[in-house]
Amino acid sequence: MDHFPTNWGRPNYNTFDAHATYPLHVHPQPSSSADGVQHTQQPIVTGTSVLALKYKDGIMLAADNLASYGSLARFKGVQRLQAVGDYTIIGASGDMADFQYLQYILDNLIISEEINPQDGHKLGPSEVHEYLSQLLYARRSRMNPLWNSVLVGGFRDGQRFLAYVDLLGTTYKASTLATGYGAYIAQPLLRKAVEGKEDTLTEDEARKIMEDCLRVLFYRDARSINQYQIATISAAGASISGSLKLETSWGFAEGIRGYGGQTQ
Repeated sequence: MDHFPTNWGRPNYNTFDAHATYPLHVHPQPSSSADGVQHTQQPIVTGTSVLALKYKDGIMLAADNLASYGSLARFKGVQRLQAVGDYTIIGASGDMADFQYLQYILDNLIISEEINPQDGHKLGPSEVHEYLSQLLYARRSRMNPLWNSVLVGGFRDGQRFLAYVDLLGTTYKASTLATGYGAYIAQPLLRKAVEGKEDTLTEDEARKIMEDCLRVLFYRDARSINQYQIATISAAGASISGSLKLETSWGFAEGIRGYGGQTQ
C-alpha cells in the first residue's frame, strides 16, 4: 500500500472502488443496507470556544454565535448555550449536529421528568452532568471525539456547580473552564482573574472578564466572531442573553511588524 497521499492522484468518481486507496476526505458509501447507518467522523459545521466561571452569586457561561462550515464563517446567529430544566445551563463546542442531537435528548429527558414524576425531584446540574458523561461516552463511536465537549453550569440549594465532559470520558470540575481554542488562550486569563476570588466576584466583574476573554479570542481565533451570548444561573434562575456585540479595534495591528512588538 502506498502511504504517501501525494502519489494517490485524483480518484475517478465514476468508477469508485470501495477497496481502493483514496484521500482521507473521500468516504465510500455503504454497499448495502446490511452495513447499517453510517455516522460522520469528520464534522462539517462546528462551533469554537465556550467559557465558564464561578462568581459570587452563581455561574456564568459565554460563547460566540458563529458556526463555521469548514473554514468558512458561515452561520452567524447560532446559539450554543441552552437551559436544561430549572437549575442548569450547558454550552457546547464542536460539531453542531451533535449538539442539536444532545439538545433533542435533553429536552425529551426534561419532558419525561415533568410528566412522569417519580418522587417530585427535578434534575439538577450534577445529575445532568452525570447523565451527559454516560451518554457521550456510550455514543462516542457515533460522534467525533476530537471535536465535542460540553460545559455544565448550575445553581441549586445555594450551591454552584461547574463541570466539563467530553466524548473521551473526561470529566472534571473547576472554578473556570474553557473549551476549544479558549482552553489555550482564554483559560490562563480566566484563572488569573477568577481563582481565589470566586466568593467575592460580582456579576458585573464576571461579565467584564468574559468580554475581555471573548475579545482576545476574536483577535486570535480564526473560527471566532465578535457576536456572543452570556448566560447566568443563580438563585434568581437561568438567563441567556440575546446576541451581543463586542467593541473591538484592529488599530493596534498597524504597529506590528514581524513578531512581537517590532515596529521596524
